[in-house]
Amino acid sequence: MSDKATEVLLNKNGTASSVRGGWMMIATILIEAWDLYAISFVLVFIKAEYHPNDFELGLLTAGVQGGALIGAVIGGLIADRLGRKRVFILTMVLFIVLAIAQGFSHSVWDLIIMRILIGIPLGSDISNGYAYIMESMSKGAREKMGSRWQAMFGLGEVFSIVVITIMYITNMDHGVLWRVALAIGAVPAFILLLARLDLPETPLSLIQRGKFVKAKEVSLKLFQDPLEMLPNQDYELEKPKVGDFLKVIWADKTKRRATIFAWISNACQGAEFTAFGFYLPVILVTAGVGVASNSNITGTNLVTALIYVLATVSGFLAPTMIAKTGHRGVAMWGYGLAFAGLVVGAFALGANIQWLIVLGAAVLMWGHYWDASNGMTIASMVAPARFRATASGFGYVFVKAASFFGAFVFPLMTTGWGKVGATLAVAVLSLIGFLAAKFILPEVYGYVEREATASELEAERA
Repeated sequence: MSDKATEVLLNKNGTASSVRGGWMMIATILIEAWDLYAISFVLVFIKAEYHPNDFELGLLTAGVQGGALIGAVIGGLIADRLGRKRVFILTMVLFIVLAIAQGFSHSVWDLIIMRILIGIPLGSDISNGYAYIMESMSKGAREKMGSRWQAMFGLGEVFSIVVITIMYITNMDHGVLWRVALAIGAVPAFILLLARLDLPETPLSLIQRGKFVKAKEVSLKLFQDPLEMLPNQDYELEKPKVGDFLKVIWADKTKRRATIFAWISNACQGAEFTAFGFYLPVILVTAGVGVASNSNITGTNLVTALIYVLATVSGFLAPTMIAKTGHRGVAMWGYGLAFAGLVVGAFALGANIQWLIVLGAAVLMWGHYWDASNGMTIASMVAPARFRATASGFGYVFVKAASFFGAFVFPLMTTGWGKVGATLAVAVLSLIGFLAAKFILPEVYGYVEREATASELEAERA
């Protein structure tokens, strides 16, 4: 009965309530983008105050990524066992507290520890949020919403650089500026927390945990279907196991290939961006792009903001692109453009051609916001409902592990190989992503998850 109700809901049209829930989940990306990238714009001020060595600098910039890696696994597992709502309320509360706390650090290691801790609720919220989107919205709409995460990242990046630039041109003390810039992320997080308080649990999560009475009530609100096939009482169902999740994914060819691609793509795009895009403000300052004769970097911030605006436009176009070319098409176009942008950027850095550096960065960012748009969507969409948050968490682990690696290693690579060599090394990741999209990913646009029965799997193997 649970499986039948699940199949019905996955093919249902959503209501205004389900759309609102999707936006409330994807809005988390704005919060994460602010915290992740605000530090890249104030890193020069933190370095001036704390004088971190290369190792400390790597941990400082990659700390949130490392914490989010832990949070993605923990959050997904907990959400599949305790439900979506408990997790997304707890993660926002933790983020608000930790965001404020990092503004009061007394040493570089204080800040490093806070950055690692703040990543845990961020990673948890993303894995849980994607499960919520895939379970609360209708077919097609959930794919579009999931693919908007890069657009949300772009908005968060533009918002952070505009606010920080305004603080900078007001001649705010730099030691105060970077602390305010990091702590202010608690404000939008608090607003989002209030907006989420009246969101319901997803009916699919309730069904998979045997909470049939509440599931019928929520389904009526989100899908206008009371799920008459379910009994009017709750039952104790077996808790999902991680080992079972992997067996189910591996037993189905489409699930297996789509999930493998999602993991590869998440890793490639995560490292692709944090190794070059994350350090873009520093790269532009070093190359002298937008830097005034008196060392004022307002011009650099404006150039960076324009590149992010372009990237945001690309992110908003990604769902339309997916509808026209499918998931394979948008991934191939995205990785192809990112590869071209990185190669051009490497040449421009070596020749010190400033306008070409900007052009290469713009092409990279446009492509990145396409190639990064669907990895999490695919990983979440093809997973069974009882494992969906776990699958989202596993998928996000690859983003954060690669992001941590990219942010931590890129400064060391630049020191050892030079800017050109480090940038070309990152371009290899974009090429790998392109090949994975072409040769591994089956087209899954419009896919509706259905877990095969034992007899069906046996017939397929025969």
